[in-house]
Amino acid sequence: MSIWGSLLGGVIGFSFGGPFGALLGSFLGGKISRLNSSKTIRNQQNTQEIFALSLIILSAKLSKADGHVSKEELIAVKDKLQIPDSEIDQVAKIFNKAKDESTGYEPYAKQIAEIFRDNINVLEEVINILFYIAEADGNVSNDEETMIANIAYIFGLSQKQYQSIKESRKTSDKLNPYIVLESQPTDDLKTIRKNYIRLSKEHHPDLLISKGVPVEVINESKNKMRSINAAWDQVQKLKSS
Repeated sequence: MSIWGSLLGGVIGFSFGGPFGALLGSFLGGKISRLNSSKTIRNQQNTQEIFALSLIILSAKLSKADGHVSKEELIAVKDKLQIPDSEIDQVAKIFNKAKDESTGYEPYAKQIAEIFRDNINVLEEVINILFYIAEADGNVSNDEETMIANIAYIFGLSQKQYQSIKESRKTSDKLNPYIVLESQPTDDLKTIRKNYIRLSKEHHPDLLISKGVPVEVINESKNKMRSINAAWDQVQKLKSS
């Protein structure tokens, strides 16, 4: 079954307050408001639905960051998140509600950071996918990049982590391998190798799936892994020359 088919049903059992509770309540006739108003999830068995909902809401906010919503960005949201035609109407309602409401992206980012506070690599994957959405129309605008950087900051990502994600979006012949591996050119090979092994483990698709990243959106983590491996290959060549 597609993750999108149970998107609203899967989260109704959670205790939501904050912006998530307000948005979901508008679809579920206030049922969310009658639940405990805690800002955190107490049951982790449906984290995939929460991750998916987070992407939809932040993608909606990102889509209008530069003042207009492009057709390419909307297509990217549908294609990247592998939303089937049978579920697009339901997802579109959530997307449009989040896009049109006055609440900014910051409260949602803060609540997502709290939900996944023990899974920093899952939060990194949210940033990775937001870059994909922003790239859809051929150009990441300054406003879009500023928004993604601010979300990364709210998530608690370090500058090295953020820059690594951003750099890994480039093709292997253009990326700076040291930035991808969160290293410096002056670091010795042993130190860089430790970073390489750590990043390989953190961004392995199987680990991300186990922590709540839906299989429908895992391809971008596979691309991140390819960038990590390409960066390591380049560093080894540079250090041996």
